[in-house]
Amino acid sequence: MTGTLYGLGVGPGDPELLTLKAHRILTSAPVVAYPAPDHGASFARSIVAGFLSPRQEEIPIVVPMRVERFPAAEVYDRAAEAIAARLDEGRDVAVLCEGDPFFYGSFMYLFERLADRYPSEIVPGVASPMAAAARALTPLASRNDVLTVIPGPLDDEALAAKLTGAFVIMKLGRHFDRVRALIERLGLLDRAIYCERVTLGEERVLPLAEVSGVAPYFSMILGYRGDEPAIAGRYRQASARRSEPTDRKGPA
Repeated sequence: MTGTLYGLGVGPGDPELLTLKAHRILTSAPVVAYPAPDHGASFARSIVAGFLSPRQEEIPIVVPMRVERFPAAEVYDRAAEAIAARLDEGRDVAVLCEGDPFFYGSFMYLFERLADRYPSEIVPGVASPMAAAARALTPLASRNDVLTVIPGPLDDEALAAKLTGAFVIMKLGRHFDRVRALIERLGLLDRAIYCERVTLGEERVLPLAEVSGVAPYFSMILGYRGDEPAIAGRYRQASARRSEPTDRKGPA
């Protein structure tokens, strides 16, 4: 009998946002795998570090953090082989994923390689747009609103076409100033909130109009172009003041 592959969503950063199910599986799994940069600590691991035990085997999946392309397929091929070896021994493997495993999560590349051969279970986690809306005290969507999640690297024409209803723009980084300029040209600055490292100690949540420069990877823009007065009102209130959220736990 083989082990089970678990994809565990560990949320946006606050360890208290880990679900009870994810905690149960995490603390009972004999093997824990997680993405890690080639320099520095694994963010996913840091979220749950306080729950790990020395008895557990850890498998860092080292993914180079580079602007230029690298052989990502080889990284996941090697990681899948290492995980498969433990599963073949009958040991369960819990793979950590920031946010939710199937929402822009790297776990899906391991799932693609392993799920046809081994029992698999996905444990959803708190995705960053939901955490950002909670920290900004601003609803994402209501009634018949359509919520669109948009990657920041899209070109201006493609991005502008998607800025309807309620929207979240992710993967900002070096694209931030260009995306912000587009939102300003469209007259939406007072309907947009900037969120950075939500639920962490260094969290920033403030009107988009107050932000410029290069944004970190863990940042996003929440925006609203819909007709629900309650939501539009919250964005107008947010644009009129700087928000400094409290009670930020951060990784253990």
